[in-house]
Amino acid sequence: MIAPVSSIHDTKGLLQTLPTLALDVPDYVYFAADNARCGAAEFYVKEGDRVLLGQLIGMRDGRFFKQPIHSSVSGTVEGFEEHYHRSGKKVKFLRIKNDHKDEWDPSIKDRSDEEIAKLTRADFAKILEANAMVGLGGSSFPTYVKFNNDKKIEVILINAIECEPYITADIRLMMEELEKVIVGITYLQIAFECKKVLICIKKKHRELIRMYQEYLRRYENSGIEVCPVGNFYPQGWEIAMIKSALGIDVATGHLPSEYGIANFNVSTVWGIYEAVKHNRPVYERRISVTGDGIKYPSNFIVRLGTPLAALLEKCGGYTEPDKDKVFILGGPMMGASLPSDDCIITKTVTSVLVFNHEAKEEAPCIRCGSCVYSCPTGLEPKQIMDAVKAFDKPRIKALNPLKCIECGLCSYVCTSHIRVTDYIRRAKMFAKTK
Repeated sequence: MIAPVSSIHDTKGLLQTLPTLALDVPDYVYFAADNARCGAAEFYVKEGDRVLLGQLIGMRDGRFFKQPIHSSVSGTVEGFEEHYHRSGKKVKFLRIKNDHKDEWDPSIKDRSDEEIAKLTRADFAKILEANAMVGLGGSSFPTYVKFNNDKKIEVILINAIECEPYITADIRLMMEELEKVIVGITYLQIAFECKKVLICIKKKHRELIRMYQEYLRRYENSGIEVCPVGNFYPQGWEIAMIKSALGIDVATGHLPSEYGIANFNVSTVWGIYEAVKHNRPVYERRISVTGDGIKYPSNFIVRLGTPLAALLEKCGGYTEPDKDKVFILGGPMMGASLPSDDCIITKTVTSVLVFNHEAKEEAPCIRCGSCVYSCPTGLEPKQIMDAVKAFDKPRIKALNPLKCIECGLCSYVCTSHIRVTDYIRRAKMFAKTK
């Protein structure tokens, strides 16, 4: 085991050098009846039914799309329980007892390279929809939707930036699944009939850049290149990435596809490979578990539906068990804070951060302007906050809070420890109402 570390830089630097650990599959796994994008679900199985790994067990309703639910183990359905979801809400979960046999559903069958080469963009969309493929960078946006258009794509960007502090799961994926990442990219080239692909990696990751540049020599004239981008946060925001990689400004309210651009997170590319080649839904994923609240930060491969407690136990438990903890699912800037560790790992949990709680009292705003200088979208967070406090709806709308990407920088830089981002979120809700 490694020694406990507390520095943000030490933690991220160390984790990206350590191999990913495969977590033992737990005796029970859990599947949410709803999530951030889907408010309801219908399950096709009932208590006592036996299910197989990869089996379709239910369907979530996202109003404008459907999202299939697949089992991540073979075993027996045992009913429902309530646990915390990555959204921060407590929701109903279907519980399945794992029989540890990992018997695959008959629908899980490989496709030959010849079959894949003949697939159209519409074929890819159907495969990804059936396998419930979503953005694995944390967005949970249905991936097939990006394929369901006829726009000409001139360039594909692969977001391998992983710009939030602490998180290193994507870096380890790129190191350990290099071939699958590249083959997944070639599938995107087939689907969009697009040769030019840029893999966007932060300039500071020199070894990773060299690794991919060297490996791509095997794919001569493939059109796939490494594109070093800035080391700043939020470089991983798609608008900032497009600007750095291509010099193109995507206007607010417009989609990258309107500019001939398609972009995908690198973990999503891996998921696309699994879905297309093996017809597998995402049944496991890579997660960073770190923070000063646990003894041994690590990256894990985890089955979906795993209780967070199993991960924390593998990390050696808490550093100071008697101290209150802060639990964040996702990055420290954009993740959701949970009140306890009674949480389930779902498809879009990129990381779990555990910190020893340190109370910081909120002080009055000193009008330093730090939030304004830091906002990547050019908003005036202080003015928006004041408008929210005054319930001034016309003023809120005039300040255009819907441009906010909720990167969290305004809260991070606030010298008065004001949770500015929370006010912006409220402003966005006001702005959406008539």
